[in-house]
Amino acid sequence: MKISKLPVIILLIILISWSCNNTSHNQSAGNNETAKQVEQLKVPPFDSDSAYRYVKEQVDFGPRVNNTAAHEKCAGFLINKLKEYCPDVIVQKGQVKAFNGKILDFKNIIASFNPTTNDRIFICSHWDSRPFADNDPDVKKHRTPILGANDGASGVGILLEIARQLSTTKPSIGVDLILLDAEDYGAPEDMPRDKNSEDWWGLGSQYWANHPHKANYFAKYGILLDMVGASNATFLQEGFSLEYAPAIVRKVWDIAGELGYSAYFPFDTGGYITDDHTFINKIMNIPTIDIIHLVKDATGNSGFYPYWHTTKDDMNSIDKTTLGAVGKTLMAVIANEK
Repeated sequence: MKISKLPVIILLIILISWSCNNTSHNQSAGNNETAKQVEQLKVPPFDSDSAYRYVKEQVDFGPRVNNTAAHEKCAGFLINKLKEYCPDVIVQKGQVKAFNGKILDFKNIIASFNPTTNDRIFICSHWDSRPFADNDPDVKKHRTPILGANDGASGVGILLEIARQLSTTKPSIGVDLILLDAEDYGAPEDMPRDKNSEDWWGLGSQYWANHPHKANYFAKYGILLDMVGASNATFLQEGFSLEYAPAIVRKVWDIAGELGYSAYFPFDTGGYITDDHTFINKIMNIPTIDIIHLVKDATGNSGFYPYWHTTKDDMNSIDKTTLGAVGKTLMAVIANEK
């Protein structure tokens, strides 16, 4: 993923609109003291220990960089694990061209619960890891592949645990869990500007958006997970998410707050991030949000968590409590969807 440089005025307009809408929303909630009593939030189980194990099993393969043995082995693990929990698993295979002209073999892996209904949502995360530690303090490591424990494996670990839970709780709506490939093969930061085009990121999601796994695919909305496992994570409300799917942002953040996770899901805004959801929104027109760890510096600018695209993005950065906060929020979103 990549921080996008959009005009500040666009973000300000969205923030003002969001602030007004949210104020109205909060006032309405305050005026209706019985709302939560009338409609009790359903909270299905989610095992953060299990999600943690799924993260570790991916990381144990090593860097999951396209066209490597570790990538192929991890693909087999993910496909077999999803097939344990879901009878409808599709593997979308293809090839895409990277920024340097290299042809990358990729696999998008989709598990569909209640596949015949159009009343459905999807949750996705990328499972590949970055071939370049181009944000590492040690410049000698800038061409070293990263383990991607948080950047990739954390979101997939949560999705695998959601699949395990849905195999027994049986959702009332259709749910697609989508593991997207070739997200993190964008050009290193020190490459010339023409190589740093945002279109070189999210190659697997661009392919899926242009060639869905099913003809005339439809979902009411989508949720992307990216870097969702670090200690004390803050999931600021990302710019494209607020632009394309403000109601879904509010839905998810409200549920997280009701579950007691407002410290993880503050009603505060981050910057625009070019991520898988960007292409899904623009190409498929399915409102899709990004739950992504963002932090603000002293000047108010937002950026990624400290070990982003470094060799320290390993299991030491993964926190079961954070995985649980995100996973339980998503399970509640699914269970309470109408």
